[in-house]
Amino acid sequence: MRQRFVSILLKLTCIGCFIFSSTALFGQGADSLFSWTATGQKTAEGKYELSFSVAIKEGWQLYAPDQQVLEIPTTELSFSDSSIKIRSPFKVSPAPQAQNSSLFQQSVRFCTGSSKWTIPIEIVGEAPAQLSGQILYTYGRGDEFYPGTTLPFTVQLEGGKANPSIKWSSLDIKHPVKDCGDQSSSDQSGWRIFLLGILGGLIALLTPCVFPMMPVTVTFFTKRSTTRRQGIMNAVLYGLFIFLIYISISIPFHLAGTAVDENVFNNLSTSVWLNLVFFAVFVAFALSFFGLYEIGLPAGLANKMDARSGLGNLGGIFFMALTLAIVSFSCTGPILGTLLVGVADQGAWPLTYGAAGFGLALGLPFALFALFPGWLQRLPRSGAWMTDVKVVLGLIELALAVKFLSNADLVEQWGFLKRELFLGIWAMIGLSIVLYLLFPIKSLTVVRGLFILFFWGATVYLASGLTCDPDKELDLISGFPPPRSYSYCPSNKITHDRFEPIQNDLDSARALARAQGKPILIDFTGWACVNCRRMEEKVWIDPEVSRLMREEYIVVSLYVDDRRKLPLTRQRVEKGEDGHERKIITVGDEWSAFQIINFGATAQPQYAIINADGRALTRTKFYTPDSKVFSDWLQCGIEAFKEK
Repeated sequence: MRQRFVSILLKLTCIGCFIFSSTALFGQGADSLFSWTATGQKTAEGKYELSFSVAIKEGWQLYAPDQQVLEIPTTELSFSDSSIKIRSPFKVSPAPQAQNSSLFQQSVRFCTGSSKWTIPIEIVGEAPAQLSGQILYTYGRGDEFYPGTTLPFTVQLEGGKANPSIKWSSLDIKHPVKDCGDQSSSDQSGWRIFLLGILGGLIALLTPCVFPMMPVTVTFFTKRSTTRRQGIMNAVLYGLFIFLIYISISIPFHLAGTAVDENVFNNLSTSVWLNLVFFAVFVAFALSFFGLYEIGLPAGLANKMDARSGLGNLGGIFFMALTLAIVSFSCTGPILGTLLVGVADQGAWPLTYGAAGFGLALGLPFALFALFPGWLQRLPRSGAWMTDVKVVLGLIELALAVKFLSNADLVEQWGFLKRELFLGIWAMIGLSIVLYLLFPIKSLTVVRGLFILFFWGATVYLASGLTCDPDKELDLISGFPPPRSYSYCPSNKITHDRFEPIQNDLDSARALARAQGKPILIDFTGWACVNCRRMEEKVWIDPEVSRLMREEYIVVSLYVDDRRKLPLTRQRVEKGEDGHERKIITVGDEWSAFQIINFGATAQPQYAIINADGRALTRTKFYTPDSKVFSDWLQCGIEAFKEK
């Protein structure tokens, strides 16, 4: 058994080497080697035969299905819905060739030239007009071996139930009845994110990795320079390079945003698995702040950058700035990572705003202390207080980790981390910070006492939310805890007289709008959307806003991150006017595609006012924390509805 394991391990290692080397040498993708065509044919009620025809480039081999190489299947056919059953194995025409492989030490079957694979399936229940799935296949040439290559496909099924197009031809948001609303969401919160970046950078300045560097670095520049003016210029350049280095962190996100689906940032931020990964990462950040270990970039990289800091004036200053960014990563990385992850769903520019604020807060002090060196004497001495800063930051990181765990719970609706438990954990973390700062009492200072009072107040404030009182909103942290509807309290105590919209049922909303003669207010929202919760908890409860939404509108909330699967007959591939194909498998996929195709946005919340026939009455509205502005927009929609 042991010898067989070693043999398989050696073979897999060889395979990995072959894959790597051949990819580097040839750089050819499977698309250029194999031309696939997929079709579906009805054979009986609920039964179909899928056919995959493939033209194979000369010199290459396509491994036949229904065989295993090193106990790994060469082909797998999969669907998104369990109601689709595979009735029997693939049939291959013409018959595949067989030969003994010296690489795998077994007989293998493969196809060359052209081949047709057919397989019968059965659909339990009503069949869709479109069926999507994917086939994983394996190919190679000589000693080259490429397993697990994915081919997504969509076939038309005869007699299947068709879905109406997700594009509403009657909807023209560029020419609404009344020209009120927002032009775009691009600058809704840029300044707020920039200021949060500055706050994060100021906190990072107080950490043991950065704070001791300020007087040492500024003194180095001023003493090394032949004139005071040159010393000031060098320190200013040093701060500028720090600023630019942190901005450059966001460049890959801009490049990725132009090459992939426009909804990629929202999909990432609402991904259950990614939120669980962030939870684990933030716990790791917290443990590093507690001193269990250090998170850092390779020491060799820092040494190389430090060695280059002796180059010519400009280049040397740049590499000194880069060295600081690298060696301080164990302290700045968790803080900057917290900021960037928090705005990842808003796109690449918010990431740039946050990184710019962070870099400015880190780089500016070096320039200021060079201009006013007397300020250095007023800085507090390095000491044990910086360890206290790291421990407090570690406990705050734990609180943020709980937020990401809550996001995953909300999206999947698991129900184990509801509002009261979330607030209870945050209150316990706040109490832990108070107790840590309070002891030992001998080292209690005025500043330390102020922080104790602050965190004690925060703890009491959080604990006050552990009731079923529907009027206890916790406005200061609105949007961070789960909504009041996601609670252990009885539903009648939560809802009280709170307005509750229709959820994920646009057809019912249109029918009600026709019957009652009212306009429709569409609320594009998400379970993990912080600004959506802020709107619901701070703006929707305004008496005038609540009255308008309750009495004058039919309101429907469409959750773009709802991961429940659609019925098979509603699963499909939608092609937009730009030619981009979007797979619609879940409820959230449907509403996300509907928002992008019809309203040209991916940000949440986004509000749209239409009539039952799908005509735009106003321009859309994004996050609007001012209840007066929001109510004025709602009133504008009512006037537009009466004019139509």
